[in-house]
Order: sequence, then C-alpha cells, then structure tokens
Amino acid sequence: MSIGAVLAVLKPEFPAVTISKLRFLEEQGLVTPRRTGSGYRMYSRADAERIRFALTAQRDSYLPLRVIREQLADLDAGREVEQSAHARVVTRDGELVRPATGARVSAKEICELTGATEAELDEMAQAGLVLADTRGRFPGRSVQVVQAVLALGRHGISARHLRTVRTSAEREADVIDQVVAPTRAQRSGAARERSAAQAGELAELYVTLHAELLRSAVDRLG
Repeated sequence: MSIGAVLAVLKPEFPAVTISKLRFLEEQGLVTPRRTGSGYRMYSRADAERIRFALTAQRDSYLPLRVIREQLADLDAGREVEQSAHARVVTRDGELVRPATGARVSAKEICELTGATEAELDEMAQAGLVLADTRGRFPGRSVQVVQAVLALGRHGISARHLRTVRTSAEREADVIDQVVAPTRAQRSGAARERSAAQAGELAELYVTLHAELLRSAVDRLG
C-alpha cells in the first residue's frame, strides 16, 4: 500500500492521524516500509498493523514511543507482551500475533483478530468448534480455530461440515486422558506437570498421525 492508502485504512479508527505522523513513526524506527526505485514508500500488511499497534498504545495506554518500540521488538523475537489495548499485531514476518494458549478472549476480540463476523463466530459455536465459558469468553486457542475455519470456508467447507473433525478430536482427547489419568491421580505438583507434558506430547503425535493419514488419503484421490 502507498502511504495514502495506509492513511485511509487507519483514519476511521484514528481520525487525528496524518501523513506526517506516519513518516514520524518511520523515523522513530517503529516501521520500515519498502521503497520503490523512485523512492516512494510501499507498506505491507505487517507495516500497517504495526502502526495500528503503536497508535492504539499511545491513545489507550499513553505509552512512550521507546516502550512501544521495545514491545514490537519483543513481538518480533517471539516474546509475549502485556497489552492493555487489544490491538491486532503483525510481526515483521507478517505472522499475526495470537493470544497465549491459556488466555481468555471475548467474542469481539476474536472477531477483531481474525476478521470473522459475529454471525460466523456464532455458527462455529453452534457447531461446537469453539466453546465459550459462562462469562462468554473463549480460550486463546480459539483464534487459531476460527482462522482455520474461515480459510476452509473460502473453499466452500462450512462450519457444520467440520463437526466430524471436532468429534474426532474429542475422542482422541478421551484416549489421551485415559493414558495420563494414573499420573494425574497422584495429585502432586510434579505429577501434574508430568501429566500435562505427556498429554501435550501425545496430542502432537496424534496431530502428526492425522496429517499423514489425511495426506495419504488425498494422494489416493489422484
């Protein structure tokens, strides 16, 4: 995007932002747009979201640019950052930053992070693909689930078609639970840690097995 296009994207959320402000953020090292042979700035999706993050942090948390720059550096390095403002953030490699696995997020935050509509999220919830707690908040991992469901939807696979995937995952989780239950029953802190680690390892093995079996099945279609 050109600098004017980025300004148009940000104006509805930040009416006071100007081209001078965007240039200033570049001078401060918060964003580094590509330059064309003629010297024009060309911004990527990652660049635009980094600017959004900076503007949100300034507006909602009154953070100085030094702190914002440090937070962006932490995100680029893969470290978690505490945010009082729920801005969408994209690191320099263009990867959307997701909530921590143990975090809880609202329906609104999921929609902001993924681009899903409330109706689409409600359809996923009805299909059992994402589950809210009694306060209406979802596990942080729901963001990845919603992104995957949206991507499949672009190929004509709706949320209701994915109920079998959910059912299969629940059955595999039951098997894993049976395996780790004896260790978890010991009730000590160390035992609970071993149980969680074993469950995570088994889950990854199931993921690998499922992926390979699916690839094999798709290969046979050809």
